[in-house]
Amino acid sequence: MIHLTKRQFLAGGITVAGTAAPVPALARMPARPKIVTYRDPNCGCCHKWVERAQSAGFAVEVRQVPDIMAVKAKLGVPESVASCHTSVVGGYLVEGHVPLTAVKKLLATKPKGISGIAVPGMPRGSPGMEMPDGSRDTFEVIAFTRQGSKGRFSA
Repeated sequence: MIHLTKRQFLAGGITVAGTAAPVPALARMPARPKIVTYRDPNCGCCHKWVERAQSAGFAVEVRQVPDIMAVKAKLGVPESVASCHTSVVGGYLVEGHVPLTAVKKLLATKPKGISGIAVPGMPRGSPGMEMPDGSRDTFEVIAFTRQGSKGRFSA
């Protein structure tokens, strides 16, 4: 019987039966989910949201673009849910300052019939929009389609 410490298991530094083969469970472990985030190079709150995504375990590729509205139009983000940055993860769109718990739920449940989730606008207190005085706006996560249909997404 092989006994692994947590560190050995997570590092993948153990071999089986004296070979260089990795433990099979490690080979099946998924990589960190990758998010591609499109943002204006001059927007600081977008950078803060990316930092939150990285801290939540996502691998984030940032693409700074001079015309974010053109990217939103190309990807199919309805104007009614637009915010300052647009991300793509697992085939879904994530618009604006969406809490990362909602992004994780989106990837876990893979709901059919929606294009993505959004937090429209830039509400104070949303991830990346935290205020020094702790003030917050009420906001909710919206599920949407490219055709503009939308409804509440329960995170």
